[in-house]
Amino acid sequence: MILTTTNSIEGFKIVEYKGIVSGTSAELKTKFSFKTEKNLSMMDDLMSQAKEKAFQKMQAHASQLKANAVVGITVDIETEAGSYFFVSVTGTAVSVA
Repeated sequence: MILTTTNSIEGFKIVEYKGIVSGTSAELKTKFSFKTEKNLSMMDDLMSQAKEKAFQKMQAHASQLKANAVVGITVDIETEAGSYFFVSVTGTAVSVA
């Protein structure tokens, strides 16, 4: 599956729009209350894992719609009360040829 932040894919033509798809992930971040280099590295890893989970969920939703690409992807990372961070990815599932 092709995933892109752009609204088109060079060399491909969008033949059908399937719908908007998204994926979310949330992680607890209070376990990194002290800003040491090790904790910051661990938090980076945790954020990367959360982002990957969100992308996998979005891709699964696109597959359910029989799409072979997702265009116009946006990534949003929010924090809630200093305890959690949320990753949300959204895009348009399409069929390309």
